[in-house]
Amino acid sequence: MKTFQLVRAGVSAALTIWLIQCKSNQPVAMDTKQTMQESKDYIGMWITADGYIRHNLLPGNRYDEARGKRESAYRGSYKVTGNHIDYKDDTGFTADGDFRDGILYHAGMVLYKQQ
Repeated sequence: MKTFQLVRAGVSAALTIWLIQCKSNQPVAMDTKQTMQESKDYIGMWITADGYIRHNLLPGNRYDEARGKRESAYRGSYKVTGNHIDYKDDTGFTADGDFRDGILYHAGMVLYKQQ
């Protein structure tokens, strides 16, 4: 009997909160995951585990890639659509990649966001 009363009280409280949110025109929080495009979490430095390849994804859709001791080995523009990234370097070469679970998979490489 006590379990039923507790469940009933919980349901009643949840309904009350829902009604208050509806009446105040406040959005009901939903558990949704933003894409990288929406969150802009892609901006920053992405590096391979050995640190050899480093992609600096800059605000304004430009990138600067370093390889080993060679800084600015490649530069160009990028576009993020959803969780996909398209690169075009300043010579016209194109490549792409995908963000999955906070990791960038690009041209056979795995890059991690530097914190």
